Amino acid sequence: MKIVGISACPAGLAHTPMAAKALEKAGKELGYDVKMEQQGSMGQVNAITNEEAKAADFVIIASDQKIEGMDRFEGKPVIRVNITTCIKAPQAVLKKCAAAVQNKK
Repeated sequence: MKIVGISACPAGLAHTPMAAKALEKAGKELGYDVKMEQQGSMGQVNAITNEEAKAADFVIIASDQKIEGMDRFEGKPVIRVNITTCIKAPQAVLKKCAAAVQNKK
């Protein structure tokens, strides 16, 4: 399963990279291909390309902030998840999101 996502918090200094790293690590452990972009005070880090967005099965948004560049994900299932939940239980988040997307196919 190919997953892309964006993490963002108001400052973008702590929770943003923590959530991105947690989801990418959990993805490896589960056998998923996960790439997370970070948006915050440092701008975009690890930006998702249009090609990566097109190839993804779904998109995780780990934020309640306004996200830049959402047009890249047009036509893809987009799931918003609380950023703290992504940090505390990243495997559960990925499993639940993947199951939700597969059930809609």
